[in-house]
Amino acid sequence: MGKSIDAKKTMKRILSLSIAALFFSSAAVAKPVSANFGHGFPQGSIHHEAATEFAKEVSERSDGAINVHVFHSGQLGSAREMFEGLQLGSLEMTWVPTARISGFAPQLQLFDLPFVFKDMDFLEQVVDGDVGTKLLDSLAEQQVTGVGFYIDGFKAMTANKPLRTLEDFNGVKFRTMESEIVMSFYRSLGANPVPMDYAEVYNGLQMGTIDAQENPVVLIHDMKFQEVQKHLTISEHAALAGVLVYSTQWFKGLTDEQQAMLMDAGRKLVKRQRQLAQDVEKKDLDAIRNAGVTVYALSAEEKQPLREATKGIQSEYVKKNGDELLKQIEAQASK
Repeated sequence: MGKSIDAKKTMKRILSLSIAALFFSSAAVAKPVSANFGHGFPQGSIHHEAATEFAKEVSERSDGAINVHVFHSGQLGSAREMFEGLQLGSLEMTWVPTARISGFAPQLQLFDLPFVFKDMDFLEQVVDGDVGTKLLDSLAEQQVTGVGFYIDGFKAMTANKPLRTLEDFNGVKFRTMESEIVMSFYRSLGANPVPMDYAEVYNGLQMGTIDAQENPVVLIHDMKFQEVQKHLTISEHAALAGVLVYSTQWFKGLTDEQQAMLMDAGRKLVKRQRQLAQDVEKKDLDAIRNAGVTVYALSAEEKQPLREATKGIQSEYVKKNGDELLKQIEAQASK
């Protein structure tokens, strides 16, 4: 009889503990997750618009369990600092130009190579295909989770003088990102590359610290470089792509369902940004022209001397990163 009473007490105790464990487990799952998404683009940019839409979608799809807070204009630091924040787990999300993190992931300088991608459709096929997947997977060793690539477009150049021939580049102080490939490109043209943070470029142009810069039209417009430059050359010599990344330390702490949802929402985000960039490019170029900037598009014949002067840059990339991805792109382009 005594044993029976003790057994009942034990069962009650186990049941009580199980209920308590279930309660606390449910409470832990239901606890909202807060994530900071930092980037360096202005508040009125398409990047911030798309990121804000992403935050709203994540909140809705997680029933409020994941709250993403978006910080624009480098409020959380430079591209390098935010990338390091992801590595340390002090920041959850960012998207940055691939060239800005070439010190961490030199293989991403593939996008900086001149005259590799023939048009936007082909570039999207590459980033959304096997080459893009390999590049995203390669980021795992940096303790970040690669989600997808956004694309700002093909690059143009601005200066206070026309840039149409090789001779026009001699001695020009050209602002570049911290990418050895990009700097080599301008050295090959006879210019002097000056690495500078994106947020400092406007002042640099205004003060004469630098003479010129390169960016897709949408970024030139968003940063108001038309206020401090008189000429824009549509060269389309290379693309400017960026990558959306999550902190692996943070991401692994989420449930499988949350991870899957965030990957899906992130891939939608980069595609949304690409569409927005294409939608506003013509309007932005018209606004730049209306601001008094002389716009000139290089012909195929005018691009050829630039191609010839910079053709050795691919070998620099291959020497450090191998030729596997370039060969894949070449094979894909020939189909």
